[in-house]
Amino acid sequence: MLHKTRGIVFRFTRYGETSIIVSIFTAQFGLQSYIVNGARSKTNKGKMALFQPLTLLEMVVYHKENASIMRMKEVRCHHPYQTINTDFKKSTIAMFLTEVLNKSVKEQTHANELAQFLADAFISLDKMERGIENFHLIFLIHLSRHLGFGVYQTREILTPFDADQAEQKLLEELLRADFDTVLTLNQSQRRNLLDALLRFYAMHIETFGEMKSLAVVREMVN
Repeated sequence: MLHKTRGIVFRFTRYGETSIIVSIFTAQFGLQSYIVNGARSKTNKGKMALFQPLTLLEMVVYHKENASIMRMKEVRCHHPYQTINTDFKKSTIAMFLTEVLNKSVKEQTHANELAQFLADAFISLDKMERGIENFHLIFLIHLSRHLGFGVYQTREILTPFDADQAEQKLLEELLRADFDTVLTLNQSQRRNLLDALLRFYAMHIETFGEMKSLAVVREMVN
């Protein structure tokens, strides 16, 4: 049966000589895998642009319960990014958060709410002119709430031995912050709070593991 849905690309893998299997978090069905035949063929040079991580899509898809790989009938970009792919700081944060999403988002019962949050968040990042260096911290806090283990109080992340009073106060502000909230953190504070948030994720997601892009994002936002 055909369905219309919006989605956000998480990753793709090559399949055969010219095809790909793309993992997309959809508003209607949660995380799904789709095969796209000929996406890497010479006659479809522009098609791969649609399936780069975090691309926001509008799709018409075939959906069959319990099938492991689906097919799509139509696909187009819902919101072409203006700055994420050209601003090095934004693209580094996007790369880091793509890894977080692939590690943390699995089956999702409230798919529509999470899909809307992800779309709003990355459109916000695309439009941001200041406060970019704190975006990933606020994103991690909000994402945890959509994943069912949300943090609302500093003691859920920090103990008195983990941070000084200044960092605990900053975390309180982060817990209340939206993406347009301007906060002033120094390099050490940003690093410590990011480490604390990643430990929090690892406590709740058994397979979270080590972040390969952590060193890059630390360097870029400090």
